[in-house]
Amino acid sequence: MLFKHIRQRSLGRARVSHAVAVIFLEFFSWGLLTTPMLTVLHETFPQHTFLMNGLIQGVKGLLSFVSAPLIGALSDIWGRKSFLLLTVFFTCAPIPLMRISPWWFFALMSVSGLFSVTFSVIFAYVADITEEHERSKAYGLVSATFAASLVTSPAIGAFLSARYGDSLVVLLATIIAVADILFVLLVVPESLPDKMRLSSWGLPISWEQADPFASLRKVGKDSTVLLICVTVFLSYLPEAGQYSSFFLYLGQVINFSSEAIAAYIAMVGILSIIAQTLLLSILMKRIGNKSTVLLGLGFQLLQLAWYGFGSEPWMMWAAGTVAALSSITFPAVSALVSHCTDHDQQGAVQGMITGIRGLCNGLGPALFGFIFYLFNVELKEMSPDPNPVTPATEEKSVIPGPPFLFGACTVVLALLVAVFIPAQHTPVVKTCSTRIMTEPVSGGPENGSVPASDDDIEPLLQDSSL
Repeated sequence: MLFKHIRQRSLGRARVSHAVAVIFLEFFSWGLLTTPMLTVLHETFPQHTFLMNGLIQGVKGLLSFVSAPLIGALSDIWGRKSFLLLTVFFTCAPIPLMRISPWWFFALMSVSGLFSVTFSVIFAYVADITEEHERSKAYGLVSATFAASLVTSPAIGAFLSARYGDSLVVLLATIIAVADILFVLLVVPESLPDKMRLSSWGLPISWEQADPFASLRKVGKDSTVLLICVTVFLSYLPEAGQYSSFFLYLGQVINFSSEAIAAYIAMVGILSIIAQTLLLSILMKRIGNKSTVLLGLGFQLLQLAWYGFGSEPWMMWAAGTVAALSSITFPAVSALVSHCTDHDQQGAVQGMITGIRGLCNGLGPALFGFIFYLFNVELKEMSPDPNPVTPATEEKSVIPGPPFLFGACTVVLALLVAVFIPAQHTPVVKTCSTRIMTEPVSGGPENGSVPASDDDIEPLLQDSSL
């Protein structure tokens, strides 16, 4: 069988370094395309550029949200490597089409959302090969690698694009993407133990496992979980929308050059790594989980308001520093979940949060694009004059970035909800059925009072630690 043949093609035993390499290569290749992407997007959709960008990213995000549970369930049966190869291939497949056929590039990028869940499979891969006490550190390493891949690649892509043209950048990104696919195929070993994989062949995949809304329907069963999930939705919705359109916004409204955008990404990436390691550790020890979440939301509110009202480059650089500080929010939320839920319920609650974030990845970009459209913010030129002369008759908008102010309003609501999250909580209502996690595969008698281990919890539900 094809999946079995793929699993046998590997060298050595599975390590976290394999996961790190896969993530770095994939996102480095896409990071190189930051500058060419802005150009091609404007050339392909000269009218309503922000709206079309939001729709493309929104469709991709919604498809990823729908497909992630099914891919996770199938990877439990057929192994991680097969689906890691599948996700990396389809995520990188649109890259060479950027210069060949831009229309097909954007169409394939939207549809590729069905398989663009590499992070979920990677976190499952890491969960298979690490002990419980090592898992948090391993997840942090993978997340830091993602940030590191975006620190240098946009700057390199902008330099090569200015010096040699976009075609060379697309070619280089394609070569790196192919190298990533070959690395998964030939080097990455299977992480799921043989005894777990083989014993799963006879198990059917239930609709509950593949239903992307299954975890969301369980949110209201516990008041604390409900508060956490509402906080995540209200805060991550503008985060997802901002990520999809902010680089366009910098070029259109603030007149950033391609080099300045690349430097901006690098600065925010480096500061985010520092914030999620050193600063987060200090805050968690000094003020606790809940206060760290509230502080992170406060930084996010300030950042979005600054983006919305800011009209000068220095304001964006200052707001970028605050944006890096706000990156502590979601790691702090993940830690808060671990304190507010029972051990055998953490996977389910993390799954709810992952589902909500996946939903935001679809709704956020579309919402931001629509708001830009409503306020008639369009992309007029991709290579602004470094010393633009504004006509005397043209007045700057009082609110240059309406979507960011809308996002700031949702974060205010998130803050109000987060205030009511208890610092300590003992759940009295089970948030999901534990039958799937504790029922023995063989059907033989087991002691039902023994809580499920981390290996029993669906690993794909744990990617919210990012």
